[in-house]
Amino acid sequence: MDTPVKKSLNPRKTFWKCGACSHAMFHLLNHEFDNNKSREEKASDMLAGGIAQKGHQCGMLWGVALAAGAEAYKRYYDKNMAVATAIHTSQLLVESFKKRTRSANCRDIAKVNWESKFERTLYTIKALAKGMVFSPCFNLMVKWTPEAVKAANHGLSENIKFKQPCFSCSTELIKKMGGSEEESVMVAGFAGGLGLSGHACGALSAAIWYKMLNWEKNNEGKTQQMFHNPDAKKVLEAFYSQTNSEVLCKIISQTSFNTIDEHTEYLRNGGCRSLIEALATS
Repeated sequence: MDTPVKKSLNPRKTFWKCGACSHAMFHLLNHEFDNNKSREEKASDMLAGGIAQKGHQCGMLWGVALAAGAEAYKRYYDKNMAVATAIHTSQLLVESFKKRTRSANCRDIAKVNWESKFERTLYTIKALAKGMVFSPCFNLMVKWTPEAVKAANHGLSENIKFKQPCFSCSTELIKKMGGSEEESVMVAGFAGGLGLSGHACGALSAAIWYKMLNWEKNNEGKTQQMFHNPDAKKVLEAFYSQTNSEVLCKIISQTSFNTIDEHTEYLRNGGCRSLIEALATS
């Protein structure tokens, strides 16, 4: 009997249905890997707009990194290997994305200040008036999805060399917040500012995602106004208090991570310990 051919999803329609770029890309890659993570996908909404509309790394990147982590957990029994693979795959995804866009940041791509109600409204009106053809975000998702799938498949299948054990700041945070082993691996690629890229803090995004995941678990069937969740606001307040409102990983850590082992060693030596503790208890 012939194996049925998997039907590809339409990225534009998926984006429209999901409502957030992070959610849509998470779903598109989960579909590719036959992973059903609807609750986890919905929890990623708050990462859209560059982390709660702050303009940092594009939500598409956070979404694909979560999908890569979910698949790494499924493929590798050795969880050190799963964490390392998730980080490596996220590195390739960031490289692929920047090759397409020349920037990882939402503010550079969308040219919109999402925290401005006027700019959000104007963007939406223009997009709807032109059937979403106007939207650089929708168009980017259409173009980048096949490239993201290719990069993810490449990273997930490579033989990664690293010293045991393998740590990710985001993984360690989710463990402290009470997350499951799978949930902690799912965020592993957020390490070092997402794929060790030094951009906005991966632990911050991991904390926001996990808070929203718990909200989804405890409020089945309910809806909430996106970007106005009080738990997420508490996370941001705790983070800003610890970092004096600095967001970039390379400035907070005062280092750049060139390898997975360098990031592991940084954490083993107590790097970002107080920040992780503050986020875990926020």
